[in-house]
Amino acid sequence: MNPAPAIQVRDLVAKYDDNLILDRISFDVRHGEIFVILGASGCGKSTLLRHLVGLNKPFSGGIIVNGVDIVACDETRFRDCLKNVGILFQSSALFGSMTVAENLALPITEYTDLPPEAIDDLVGMKLCMVGLEGFEDYFPSQISGGMKKRAGFARAMALNPEILFLDEPTSGLDPVSSAEIDELILSINQSMGATIVIVTHSLSSIFRVAGRVVMLDKHTRKIIAEGDPKYLKEHSDNPEVRRFFNSEAST
Repeated sequence: MNPAPAIQVRDLVAKYDDNLILDRISFDVRHGEIFVILGASGCGKSTLLRHLVGLNKPFSGGIIVNGVDIVACDETRFRDCLKNVGILFQSSALFGSMTVAENLALPITEYTDLPPEAIDDLVGMKLCMVGLEGFEDYFPSQISGGMKKRAGFARAMALNPEILFLDEPTSGLDPVSSAEIDELILSINQSMGATIVIVTHSLSSIFRVAGRVVMLDKHTRKIIAEGDPKYLKEHSDNPEVRRFFNSEAST
């Protein structure tokens, strides 16, 4: 028997006041896959991500992450669930007053009882994984945009999470840096077996890393496509889906 999905979304309705954003959407994310949430601007991608990580509560519907109903569970259970989740925000969200190493150490200090020496070793390991060894004492203002993304990625992996959520991981980067981040995503997925959920509108990244996608539509507020992006590009019977996947403007 196959294990339960890493993430289950059932009949999710998301609203801001009376503004309906997502209307009864459902999907599963399988263990170990790279899953992309995509769509045009204003379709609700970031809203969906905020619900998946528990920052927003749905108007109705269910979200189960690693067997935990994050909509209905208590605060203690929710915090325990977060220990197995890493998040890379679009802006990287590094604290400017902290060094790169201090930013990485923050979640480890918060969620574990490891001694300082062990924390330093773990921070060093994570920085090596993302190619930032030697930059421990740099502040975010002293490193490039691509390096900030890598540092944010390392912090998201600080606790060896089973699931990584990445919000526009290549946004604002040049093509070379974007490709490097995509390679890092593939490497982490293969080496750690992590389930990775990405929000992006970058076609180049989607075709490089995604095993499966769901496409949101801002007009119907529903999922209008699900599956392998390469297949959807050629064979979807929805003209809006084909237009997106064949549009250079989406890259």
